[in-house]
Amino acid sequence: MTDTAQNVFRALADPTRRDILRMLGRDAMTIGQVAGQFDMTRAAIKKHLTVLNDGGLITVEARGRERINKFNPAGLAPVLSWLEYFDRFWDDRLAALKTTIDKDTA
Repeated sequence: MTDTAQNVFRALADPTRRDILRMLGRDAMTIGQVAGQFDMTRAAIKKHLTVLNDGGLITVEARGRERINKFNPAGLAPVLSWLEYFDRFWDDRLAALKTTIDKDTA
């Protein structure tokens, strides 16, 4: 697994970061706006946002003094790529099951 994929999985491993990502999927937000949705310090939220940014799951745009955090759907590509293996696994298994069922019902 690549370092990029490791960073994405690390970012997704924490439930708070997953919640933040869902929020940012609906709307871009400042650190203060994100922090207002959680019972934790602004510094703790900043750390979560840094991990999400390091994983490529969000982008951060400076607008004057504010930093606007946005969901980056392309950041999920390493996860989807990794999951493809399992998708093929299930396709093969289900095709074998279908063949077995078809033989038994014929």
